[in-house]
Formats: sequence, C-alpha cells, structure tokens
Amino acid sequence: MDILSTPLQGLSRAEASFNRAADNVSKAFMVDPQSPQDQMSLSDAMVGLLNSKNDYEANLKSLKTSDEMTQKLLDILA
Repeated sequence: MDILSTPLQGLSRAEASFNRAADNVSKAFMVDPQSPQDQMSLSDAMVGLLNSKNDYEANLKSLKTSDEMTQKLLDILA
C-alpha cells in the first residue's frame, strides 16, 4: 500500500538519525571533558536523540492511524 510507504520510510530515517546521534553521544565520552566544544557536541547529540525519538513516534502514529483507517474502510465495505 502506498499510504504505508511514507510512515515506514520516516521510521527508517528516524532510526538512522537516532543511531547517528547515539554514536555521537558515545564518542563524546572519549574526548577531553574540559573542552567546551566537546560539551556542546554532546548537547547537540542529545538534541538529535530527542528529535529522532519524536520523529519516530510521529511516524509510528501515522502508521497506526493508517491502519485504523484501513480497518474502518474494510468494516464499512464488509
């Protein structure tokens, strides 16, 4: 179904973004803690994690809504 492809692609992109941000967070602990640039990088990575989480949840909600609409349509047609 074409309706499902958009949220599924969004889930995939959100997962990839989350993995990149998580990788950045893990790398942040391997650098000099006294460097303000590294601390800012950690902050950016945490914001990236939260954005990815929100993107994932939004796409999941779209997928769930699509499924509910399909079920209602099948109920009407049946």
